[in-house]
Amino acid sequence: MSRTENVIKADYYEVLGVTRSASDQEIKAAYRKMALQHHPDRNPGDKAAEERFKECSEAYQVLSDPQKRAAYDRFGHAGVSGPGGFDGGPFGAQDIGDIFGDIFGEMFNMGGARRASRVQKGHDIRQDLTIDFEDAVFGKDTKVTFGRADACPDCNGTGAAGSRAPSTCPHCQGRGQVRYQQGFFSIARTCSHCGGTGQIITDPCKTCRGEGRLERQHEMQVTVPAGVEDGTRIRYQGEGEAGRFGGPPGDLYVVLHVRAHRIFERDGNDLHCSIPISFPQAALGTEITISTLDGSAKLKVPEGTQSGQQFRIRGRGVPFLNEHGRGDLIVQVVVKTPSKLTKAQKEKLHELAEILKVENTPTSRGLFDKVKEMFS
Repeated sequence: MSRTENVIKADYYEVLGVTRSASDQEIKAAYRKMALQHHPDRNPGDKAAEERFKECSEAYQVLSDPQKRAAYDRFGHAGVSGPGGFDGGPFGAQDIGDIFGDIFGEMFNMGGARRASRVQKGHDIRQDLTIDFEDAVFGKDTKVTFGRADACPDCNGTGAAGSRAPSTCPHCQGRGQVRYQQGFFSIARTCSHCGGTGQIITDPCKTCRGEGRLERQHEMQVTVPAGVEDGTRIRYQGEGEAGRFGGPPGDLYVVLHVRAHRIFERDGNDLHCSIPISFPQAALGTEITISTLDGSAKLKVPEGTQSGQQFRIRGRGVPFLNEHGRGDLIVQVVVKTPSKLTKAQKEKLHELAEILKVENTPTSRGLFDKVKEMFS
């Protein structure tokens, strides 16, 4: 019997054991730990470990790529499958020398174990911003306030007091790794004393206590472009946390949340709304003035209009993001039946009812109506 293709994949964040707000460094560290644990060379003949290794490698390739991670956060596995998604291989090209080399360097001392880099890139920051419906349609300049770790001004991010440079780690003699013999293999482990950097700070900066960074509040102007949707992420490169030991800063991602409108609903770049009209207006035809998001517009209701009929007003919808032009405003007219009538009004309607008689017999719907209902 053939194997079913309808396999439910595990959540990538759960696979690596990290939260959805985990930084790039946390994701990398979690993957490296699991890859070392489940690598087939450490578990010969263990099919479960091999599958687990493939699973965590797939999760890492997606979550370590900002574009793939953004698509996965919005659409799940569907956002990273097929063209442009996960290609089935255990590693991305940019990770082979970094992750794969470290794994084999620690496991079997193959290819020369290398010292961990002291330079570290700063973490990315996510800042949520709630905006009004109109701001999403027409754009807006606003401000966001967020906290981030900046380079300490007193030590310039080195973590060392004054001008004193970090000294060589006495435990690993600056190699960043310690070695010990295990059977036939020489095993290299990251030095726990210096964290693999090969250096230690003997006289830490009193302002940042040797961390090299300080947590501070920042206010920044954000430009919301016209036409954004709920969940849109705006990236500000280099506005994230400061890197450590001279590393580059991370990025700031502003995630937009759009409030619902009391009248209009959005469908792509089109807007929808309903307008009540009277029976005489529907029967005789009329021209009405309706309110839009940017002023008023005239709508011509033709004679004999039926309740539920839709009319399109060109160019009164949502602007196309980073493009010219706008969607349309689609207006559905609803013939409103009065619930309370005066005596004079009832008499007039009785007179009209005698003139406009309708046979109240069941009718079959045409094929066109049936097909239209199927696709509506």
